[in-house]
Formats: sequence, structure tokens, C-alpha cells
Amino acid sequence: MIVGIIPARFASSRLLGKPLANIGGKPMIQHTYLSAKKSKLLDKVVIAVDDEKVFQVCKSFGADVYMTPKDCPSGSDRIAIVTEKIPDADIIVNIQGDEPFIKGKMIDQAIEPHLFDKNVQLSTLARRITNVDEMKSPSVVKVVFDYHNFAMYFSRSPIPFVRDARTNLERIQSAEIYKHIGLYVYKREALLNFTKLKPTDLEQIEKLEQLRFLENGYKIKIVVTEYDSLSVDTPKDLEIARRFLDKQLKNDNKKFK
Repeated sequence: MIVGIIPARFASSRLLGKPLANIGGKPMIQHTYLSAKKSKLLDKVVIAVDDEKVFQVCKSFGADVYMTPKDCPSGSDRIAIVTEKIPDADIIVNIQGDEPFIKGKMIDQAIEPHLFDKNVQLSTLARRITNVDEMKSPSVVKVVFDYHNFAMYFSRSPIPFVRDARTNLERIQSAEIYKHIGLYVYKREALLNFTKLKPTDLEQIEKLEQLRFLENGYKIKIVVTEYDSLSVDTPKDLEIARRFLDKQLKNDNKKFK
């Protein structure tokens, strides 16, 4: 069984109560849930919460929801707790709760390597960066990968560094620099083993959890996608998400006129 698990933490430091943030009359976590349900490969979608109010809201719109401890070290630990409660889950998809407009096609793209290669333990997505602001931003994680599409390194810095480029624009034009999209697909055993590993040096330096996998010898399959995602981490991001939905609804209305 392929199960999508959406971790939703209430006490976000930059946007308190983030799962319940109103976007077009619905809480953000409901948008994420409905977007995930559009995947053609997921057999089940559940939500992992740490707050009673969020639990009740998720129940109200018909989601399958699990309560998890508030002190989980990471989203991966939260979904691991839920995974242990779903014994039939062979492949687990970690769908970030703060990506309300994640496309079902993106989820399916990330899952596909597991369907064709039983040796794949973990897969994730990347999209080519096409503007300088994304390349420079430390909040946009970059990834480099080998000729077999396995990750070599993740960083908040621009990688690869294009030594001979004279400007930042020339860097993104002369080299393929990829943004990592934080949608993860795990084999069950890989996820449960991962949460038993101690945080590693590079992970703590970069503040990137996925480096724990690489530092312990795991391979991460990278799937290049043409789609992007909109992550809501701050009040400014929330306003962008609201404008995005308004524009989407207006376009939909025009189609039916």
C-alpha cells in the first residue's frame, strides 16, 4: 500500500497555527489534503497532527487523522509514528502540510521510481532554477546529482559553483542548478531506520535533514519535475498563497463562461 502522510505542526515559529491559516475560506491543511487526494498512485492519504483543534478541524472535512506528540524532532519522526500504526503501508509519501497547492502529478512522479526499481529506498523531486533570486536564497535548497540521478549533496548555497561565470545570471544560464522540492517517498524500512539515526555533522551545519541519509550511506533518487510548489512559511507567503488561489479561481470562472 502507498500511503501519503501529511505532517501538520501547530506551533510554527514563523506562522503560529499555520495548518489552520485561512486560504479562500478553507484552512491550509484542507487545501493540502485535497491536493494530495488528486494523486493517482496514492492508496490512502492521512494527516499527522500535534494539536487537538487541528485534529478536530481535519476530522470535520473528512480526513483520516492521527494525533502525534508535540515534541517530535522532525516531520519524518512524526510520519514514522503514524507509519507504525499502518502495518500495510509499504511505501510512505511525506507530503509537507504547508504546500497547499501541491500537484497530484508531482506526488506521482516522486513515487514512480519505487514502482520500477525495488532497490530505491528514498526518492524526492528537483526543478531547474531559472531566476537569480531563487539561486541566491538560502531558504531555497539546492541539490546536485550524478548521471544516475542519485543525490550527491544538498545545500542552501548555490551548487554547483560556476567559477568562470561573471554574473549570477550567467551562472544559472551556463549551468543546470536545481532547486530541491521537499516531497519525500520512502520505503517503509528506510523511513523507520532513518528516525533511529542520530543527527549528523553536515545535517546540523546546513540544517537539512536529508543530509543524514547521505552521510549514512543511503542513496536518494532525484526525479526532475517541470512543476513547482508554493511553500507557506511566513505571513508574506500566506498572502502570496491567497492571491494565487484568487487568480486560479478567476481563471476557472472564465473557463465556464
